[in-house]
Amino acid sequence: MTSSSGAGAGDLPVNDTEVHIELNEAYSAHNYHPLRVVLSAGEGAWVTDVEGRRYLDCLAGYSALNFGHSHPRLVARVQEQLGRLTLTSRAFYNDQLGPFARDLAQLTGKEMILPMNSGAEAVETALKLARKWGYLVKGVPEGQATIVAMEGNFHGRTTTIVSFSTDAVATAHYAPYTPGFRLVPYGDLAALEAAVDDSTVAVLLEPIQGESGVIIPPDGYLQQVRTLCNSAGVLMMADEIQSGLARTGRTFACDHEEVVPDVYILGKALGGGLYPVSAIAADGDVLAVFTPGSHGSTFGGNPLAAAIGREVIAMLETGEFQQRALTLGQRLASGLGGLVGHGVDEVRARGLWAGVDVNPELATGRRICEQLLEHGILAKEAHGQTVRLAPPLVASEDDIDTLVAAFHAIAAG
Repeated sequence: MTSSSGAGAGDLPVNDTEVHIELNEAYSAHNYHPLRVVLSAGEGAWVTDVEGRRYLDCLAGYSALNFGHSHPRLVARVQEQLGRLTLTSRAFYNDQLGPFARDLAQLTGKEMILPMNSGAEAVETALKLARKWGYLVKGVPEGQATIVAMEGNFHGRTTTIVSFSTDAVATAHYAPYTPGFRLVPYGDLAALEAAVDDSTVAVLLEPIQGESGVIIPPDGYLQQVRTLCNSAGVLMMADEIQSGLARTGRTFACDHEEVVPDVYILGKALGGGLYPVSAIAADGDVLAVFTPGSHGSTFGGNPLAAAIGREVIAMLETGEFQQRALTLGQRLASGLGGLVGHGVDEVRARGLWAGVDVNPELATGRRICEQLLEHGILAKEAHGQTVRLAPPLVASEDDIDTLVAAFHAIAAG
């Protein structure tokens, strides 16, 4: 039997799915519940498992793989930078961070950026920024700042972030929780207005709630939030980690309402699916509250991350991927729409991002994903009855038709 390469792996069969799963179950903490497939290679919108079966990846790393697996342009840039310089720490300048910061600032229309690594780190950075800005600029008494967030949110899994989550599984047994947050129903402007007072320093929201099942707010809601933040003198902070960078058919999901937040929170696709890259972007008068030593990261802004991020930005500047998301998304929504009333209760789509609410009489969301796997489709359920779909933006029309056909076959029984 063929053995896998790598130190310490010489006795591990490459093509035995059960061996790999058993190894994971034995030595990796059980904080996920994966589908029973072991992936070993990927190209474009498709991946291959250890036994040679191919699957259309319709999760795309929760939108981290907007440009697909092993995009040749990104791989070439990584290989080039790997041979030059990968890490300096921010104790020194490097020749990649400045150009990356300039290009990302221009893409967002902001004056400055602050680079981090994971999406959760970018959210934490935004929370710290809002509080410090509230004390130093708005004049909120020290220790009294509040941030308003939305029910059904997903911003990460740090102790502070789960402190304002409404997901019981994500929050249970992690108390004491971090204070200073108020929750309001997503899309409810009146509730948001009631929650904002003189202690409020920011409103944090996802322009589209991804983890909750691709929940799109009512038309005009983002504009109303923008107006409220302006009148109340608080920061509007948009978590575009999943929704941003072309996923919804525009560069940012906020663009659908021509809204510009005070702070963009970015991640996932910013690293091209190759490396963790995240950042926040804001104007200089906001980011000026950070001073040397008040916030940092050993790996944040490292040369490899900056090189990848800059290449991603260059790819987005052509508008090709935004247009692909729009066109392919329309094809996906149209194809799935016929299932409503036939095993599907609702389809929500914005660009190449969809949430499909499965009728409980048909199956659970998990069971649908298991059946999709049998049809060569990788997808992930959300909150029981919703299946989330986010194929890479490099998918073809035939790929989208394959996904739609699999759904129809399952619904037909």
